[in-house]
Amino acid sequence: MDLKNFYIKLKSSFMLLMVLFFAVSCEDYLEEEPSTVIDSDYIYTTEEGLESGVVSLYTIYRDHYEYSSEDYMAAVVMSSRSDLAFSRSGYTGLMGRYQRGISSIDYGTELASTLFWSHFYNLANKATAIINAAEVLEDVDEEVINQIIAEAKFFRAEAYFYLYRMYNNIYISTETVTVDNAFDVISDKSSEEEIFELINSDLTFSIENLEWTDTFGRVTKGTAKHVKAKVAMWQDDWEEAEEQAVAVIESGYHSLMSTTAEVFDGDNDNEESLFVIQSDEGLSGGGSSTMISANYVTQYFNIDGIESNVEQGGRGFSRVLPNLYLLSLLAEDENDTRDDDTYFRLKYYYTSGDRIGEEVDDYAPITDLDNPSDTYTTYYQRMHPSCIKFAQDDDDPDSYYDYSNITVYRLAETYLIAAEAIMRSGSGDPLPYINAVRLRAETTALTSITEQEILDERARELAFEGQRWFTLKRMGQDVIDSQITTYAGDGDYYPVNLGESDPRDNWQSHFINWPIAEIDLDLLGSGYPQNDGY
Repeated sequence: MDLKNFYIKLKSSFMLLMVLFFAVSCEDYLEEEPSTVIDSDYIYTTEEGLESGVVSLYTIYRDHYEYSSEDYMAAVVMSSRSDLAFSRSGYTGLMGRYQRGISSIDYGTELASTLFWSHFYNLANKATAIINAAEVLEDVDEEVINQIIAEAKFFRAEAYFYLYRMYNNIYISTETVTVDNAFDVISDKSSEEEIFELINSDLTFSIENLEWTDTFGRVTKGTAKHVKAKVAMWQDDWEEAEEQAVAVIESGYHSLMSTTAEVFDGDNDNEESLFVIQSDEGLSGGGSSTMISANYVTQYFNIDGIESNVEQGGRGFSRVLPNLYLLSLLAEDENDTRDDDTYFRLKYYYTSGDRIGEEVDDYAPITDLDNPSDTYTTYYQRMHPSCIKFAQDDDDPDSYYDYSNITVYRLAETYLIAAEAIMRSGSGDPLPYINAVRLRAETTALTSITEQEILDERARELAFEGQRWFTLKRMGQDVIDSQITTYAGDGDYYPVNLGESDPRDNWQSHFINWPIAEIDLDLLGSGYPQNDGY
């Protein structure tokens, strides 16, 4: 067991060297000085090497959105497990219906080990190595070194924050992995106090040393403050959450886009974006193509008289779709622009033949449970509304694979954090913050606010952006139990997924924490605690 642990850690170190080797410079990309020979001595003992190491952290982080098979992508899996999604098919569908990823030894949990557990520990370990090397490097520009440490500390905080929210029973470390300590066995989880102390310390340093603006794609002071506000929410520290969120909103460096149509337009390089993962097909080191959008878009192009096109979402698999609950929230106000082909496409149109420009009407969903449609399965596959947040103008409409920038954090969530924090603390008026998001979507302003209003508005604005699962968990066991068992999937309106395939019935309260895979427990001490229920 110790030897296996040792080899995994050494392999992890080797991968950093490989990441650095393939990183190159580009005027509009994260700048990197290429080197014909990059070794660990260069990385950890020179200013240039440490700067290269920081760039590698962005590459490692991006893998979370790109890695794995077509229907088992990390970002898609997290969206499938919520009260807002209907998981139609594929392994992602099995995860979303709680038929996989529910024990320490099933295939879904093993894949989650790669997509989440191993990925974020790899990121945290690399960040720690860079931090520790930078802190002892002599005769270098202090401002440059602080920038390096600030970015590395952001990624370490982000990694541990993600792991904690997903797995709960995690361990943290500020020690660089070396040959001398690679055999050390982790015997117990870290306490909640230890975890949050490190996360908050890292983010505080990042906030103090990052600038408000930087090269597009790099984390900034606004990114760190946004995440620190999210961390504070998990600690019920409403005053801190409000302070950090309002500081970003009032900074003068970020603002909501004036319309929802502009939020995901182009390459997402806009005033609302706080952190965007870049991907560029024409650049060595520019990332890989992904199927994120394809998983969310229907197969409308299989209908005669309609070809795949970016305006209608591109080429899709129809695996994870907005469910009836989410669509009902969007439909509460007929003027809401978020279901008006900006965040979601509700209708499709013929592009050839005798009916060009007309609405597609080939199949019907179930609307009357006493007289169900005989085409409802094809409707879900080809005509059901889709999330089109990840379809970009320059995508190839005939390919499932696209190089698309991905927004991780944006200001609309910051506004909703501020609204919730103020509501819970009673320190002021939360309405201006939640209404700023609603009025941008051309929907009516609220006159009062409750936890459910916050939950519903986060659904309308942030669905499919990877935040919902964590929001439900943060709000507590009662909230996640109620939302999942009431709304997950589409129930009687998609009877194929009833019984053993109904996520409402499959949900169990202990699923609030993901199982730690047995392959990971084998690398830990014999007494390391599995999450309750597994």
